[in-house]
Amino acid sequence: MFPVRAANRAILPVLWRDLVKVFEDRASGARTDRTGLQAALDYVRDGEVLVVWKLDRLGRSLPHLIETVTTLSQRGVGFRSLTEAIDTTTPGGRLIFHIFGALGQFERDLIGERTRAGLTAAAVRGRKGGRKPVVTDDKLTRARGMVGKGLTVREIATRLKVGKTALYEALKVEPT
Repeated sequence: MFPVRAANRAILPVLWRDLVKVFEDRASGARTDRTGLQAALDYVRDGEVLVVWKLDRLGRSLPHLIETVTTLSQRGVGFRSLTEAIDTTTPGGRLIFHIFGALGQFERDLIGERTRAGLTAAAVRGRKGGRKPVVTDDKLTRARGMVGKGLTVREIATRLKVGKTALYEALKVEPT
């Protein structure tokens, strides 16, 4: 049984006699709401093979592709890509796919490493990430004075042109 999603049925004449069900998407592979793909994933059962014309038809990115094929494998479903000649029902196909997985993990690790290095370099330069505080020290001092005069936080927030929640959070912190 070969449930399949193919962009061009004419390219698969040899397989047509073995196919049980065909699923098609006309949307970009980068989209997350692909009904044909979801229907195919829901349809395949243990012992079956999901055949795609090209790897990019199954996954939006390498990590997504690896996650999808791993999920299929855990369900006992094989995977075959015709263009790239990857067949996870064979030892060689599993090897190639695991190499893809290792490269994907390596890519994610490099991105994380670069991000940490960039944040560290920014901290050395005195940069702090995140949004600038809405309630400045001057506004906080004025707000504390207004609280002492008996105004409500709502009135103070309106006068200082800040949100009530931000003002409450700033007032929680004890002055040093």
